[in-house]
Amino acid sequence: MGYSVLVVDDDPMKRQLLRLILERAGFGVKEAADGTEALLVLDGYVPDLMTLDVMMPKMNGFAVCEQVRQNPKTAELPIIIVSARADGGSRREGLAAGANRYLPQPVMPDKLLKTVGELLPPLEN
Repeated sequence: MGYSVLVVDDDPMKRQLLRLILERAGFGVKEAADGTEALLVLDGYVPDLMTLDVMMPKMNGFAVCEQVRQNPKTAELPIIIVSARADGGSRREGLAAGANRYLPQPVMPDKLLKTVGELLPPLEN
């Protein structure tokens, strides 16, 4: 059984792309279409890692990140922000909100998988 990842993005095409990259690498993937849905999913299920978009309706990725860090159940969850907002200010804001890494979109599959690998220990065979 591989690791599980929660992919949070309001764009269905971006979610599908991330899902395909991760599933091909052996990860189980759940999806959430916005920050509110992500928090609902995390209430009943804690994945091994989460990818998070910034610009979403209802609640942006920075706010989601802060709430995840405040919940003892998810405080240690590795979070990779994957966003088109790639300027230095957004990057600093994301890391200050609690993200472990910040990747610009479009994200290259090898870059995403390398970053995931840095945050998750190797699986025991």
